[in-house]
Amino acid sequence: MPIHPSATVAPTARVHPEACIGPRAVIGEYTVIEADVTIGRECRLEPYVFVKRWTSMGDRNVISAGTALGTDPLDKRFTGERSYLRIGNDNTIREHYTISRGTAPESSTVIGDGNYIMTSGHIAHNCRIGNQTVICSCALVAGYVEIEDQAFVSGGVAIHQFSKIGRLAMIAGETRVNRDAPPFFLFAGPYIVPRGLNLVGLKRAGFTSSQIAPLKKAYMLLYRSGLKLAEALARVEAEVPTEHTAHLVRFIRSSERGIATERGSSGAHED
Repeated sequence: MPIHPSATVAPTARVHPEACIGPRAVIGEYTVIEADVTIGRECRLEPYVFVKRWTSMGDRNVISAGTALGTDPLDKRFTGERSYLRIGNDNTIREHYTISRGTAPESSTVIGDGNYIMTSGHIAHNCRIGNQTVICSCALVAGYVEIEDQAFVSGGVAIHQFSKIGRLAMIAGETRVNRDAPPFFLFAGPYIVPRGLNLVGLKRAGFTSSQIAPLKKAYMLLYRSGLKLAEALARVEAEVPTEHTAHLVRFIRSSERGIATERGSSGAHED
């Protein structure tokens, strides 16, 4: 049965017969759910939510009023063919937010689990958002952006397309992210520059002093040593080899846009 008997659907809501609504889900007043939509168990959609075709979400998601999910990409190359928005479990998406589907046929925008996404922002087509991230109010996430687990994106941040933000990185408010932000570090603006370790985020995530110390040494090698980037990465691998510094090195080596640097500093250089 498309609508589970235990689900609650407000009388003013409009749910397409080809949509699937899971057990104990709550669909609020004036919400519109199109065909080919799947809403998992115990999800709660507040009034005036709009869920467009080819959107799916897992369990226990809370979607606040005025949010639009699975919108057509803001991309002139979009031809109207089928693409997807896939949302995991236990996410909170607050009021007046928009998240687009993929641009290319059969492509997807993917939101993981346990994310807290605040008000009045946008996640564009083909983004990959990990797990347990925080994306604050009025942040704008352009197409093909990747945000790794537990990253924190502050209010008013603008993230350029194809940029990547690493695990447990923190981006300060109103920063323009036009280069990749390596994991575990703190970045500020107006144009993105590193400002040290994200110590608050690391401690909240349960990192011990012995886990933080190698990351601090890695930061000094990358940004204060005067070494070329390849040399700095090699020294990180040789001098502070941990699972977290290994992730940091992999992230930087895979960067296509280049990483944020301390402009005018004696940090590692890419050339």
